[in-house]
Amino acid sequence: MIALRYIDRDPGDPPYLTRIFVTPDFMRMDGGEDDGDFLLLDRQQGLATNVLRDNNAAMVFKPGIVPGKPANWSPRLDILPAAPGTQRFTLAIAGVVCSEGVAAPAAAPDAARAMAELKRLFAAMQYRVWQSSPSDLQHDCDLANQVWESDATLKLGLPLEERDFTGRTRQLESESKQPLRPELFRVPEGLTEINGPS
Repeated sequence: MIALRYIDRDPGDPPYLTRIFVTPDFMRMDGGEDDGDFLLLDRQQGLATNVLRDNNAAMVFKPGIVPGKPANWSPRLDILPAAPGTQRFTLAIAGVVCSEGVAAPAAAPDAARAMAELKRLFAAMQYRVWQSSPSDLQHDCDLANQVWESDATLKLGLPLEERDFTGRTRQLESESKQPLRPELFRVPEGLTEINGPS
């Protein structure tokens, strides 16, 4: 399995670890603990399950319908060469940079595909979150990053570093291959299953 470790940081908060394991059938995201909460993407079924151990719950997310793009939707994705084997990208809408970073096309391409699959799965839900937000909090960059262009930068390769318009950052700490551990890709038995918004 592919093992990734990212250091993520939200503006004003301390950095935190995001660990990602990828196989041809699954992707698991967690905070670095085998027995903690985790998000499991079933890549074959197209479903995601958020395991919340303290709540004894498993929230299941199914794909929804993403509304069509408006006629005037015109994002811009600029790509420039960076260090050998990498490229720098900038995704902008109406002159505002929504996300920027560095991607490596040849580094763990299946992991980048799995991350894109998860973003596409959540796109309809993210649109409804945007739609229900107060108008002053409805930013076109949310639609770019989470809905209509959700997988655009991941198609460029594995993100090595990324920064979005809110100031949130992600930095790849390590990428490796590890022996498969099937137990990490199972939803624990006995949890209450809840249908998440889709």
